[in-house]
Amino acid sequence: MDKINKNRLFLGSCLALITTAMTFAIRARLETVFGPEGVGLTMEQIGYAFAPAFFGFTIAMIIGGPLVDLLGIKKITWMAFITHAIGIVLTLLADSMTSLFVATLFIGIGNGFVEAALNPMVASMYPDEKTKMLNRFHVWFPGGIVIGALVGWLVMDILELSWQVMVGTLFIPLVIYGVLFWGQKIPVTERVQMGVSNKKMFSSVLKPLFLFMVACMFLTAASELGTTQRIESLLKESVTAPLLVLAFINGIMALGRLFAGQVVHKLSPSGMLLYSAIFTFIGLWLLTITSGGMTFVAATVFAIGVTFFWPTMLGFVAEYLPETGALGLSVMGGAGMFSVSLVLPIMGNLMDNVSASEALRTMSILPAILIVAFLGLHIYMKKRKGTDEA
Repeated sequence: MDKINKNRLFLGSCLALITTAMTFAIRARLETVFGPEGVGLTMEQIGYAFAPAFFGFTIAMIIGGPLVDLLGIKKITWMAFITHAIGIVLTLLADSMTSLFVATLFIGIGNGFVEAALNPMVASMYPDEKTKMLNRFHVWFPGGIVIGALVGWLVMDILELSWQVMVGTLFIPLVIYGVLFWGQKIPVTERVQMGVSNKKMFSSVLKPLFLFMVACMFLTAASELGTTQRIESLLKESVTAPLLVLAFINGIMALGRLFAGQVVHKLSPSGMLLYSAIFTFIGLWLLTITSGGMTFVAATVFAIGVTFFWPTMLGFVAEYLPETGALGLSVMGGAGMFSVSLVLPIMGNLMDNVSASEALRTMSILPAILIVAFLGLHIYMKKRKGTDEA
């Protein structure tokens, strides 16, 4: 690790994640551009057009996970850079459901390669602070969404410039993270450092505890990203500027993840997940019955809930199932994004045929299930800790 510039690599990783996150916020703003009052797509069609952002992410994670060990973190990072660049250009040229679908697919693949390469790199660089540093790295997912939401609001609502200008701002963090990674020595993954064989890695992802965490990842990711990705339509009747609510939610998430170290010290990862599920459930229900300024109160509760979901799920696997390696982290991330690709069209159908409130009420079923699941996990981990100490 002596010849590795950890600070520069971590900064580059954060910029890559900012690029990823900005695409989420900007895509949320594009919903109105391509929707019934713009290009003319239905909410369900937009759900299908946006779905590749998530299943493309999943494909890249599943492919990239094993390849990180084989090809190295550096090559996967540059694959992320190239597919990001292609996706941004294609988005600028999009004018239909099909062209938007293809552009979103490239963006999703780029986002997936970022996570496939950089989650194991952070875990490898900070072996004694995995959950803390993964949370600190993932500060920049909500942080990037805040940036993207404010850029979208400023460019389109305040300056009244074209949506292409908004999309073009993605080139700024893209170029910066490319420069930061250029010519740098990058560490091997933790699995390679530990000398864990491919056979053991693949067998480890079939362990019951890992499969349980994958199932929970389906629900945590859908609860968080399924809601925030469609917030422009979900809250357009409740507030005048839904993108500001999105920025508000992700601002809270960024602050929470920044101070995750103190939270981890007080609560175990399983305890964090249980409390997250409770707050997420309450927040989603409050969003169905509030409007105006009270929407921000409901959004605060929801934000507290989803803040630690994604990085703590990854941190739990990295800490308690390290033999699953980069593949384990990739399967987790891929499962989460794939679940969102499934839920977006369902939410769109509900909004087309019933109401946004009904869509939110339906989404609240997911954290309700998680409350039961994480309560069981918390009890299991406490018993396991007691057995290990004995």
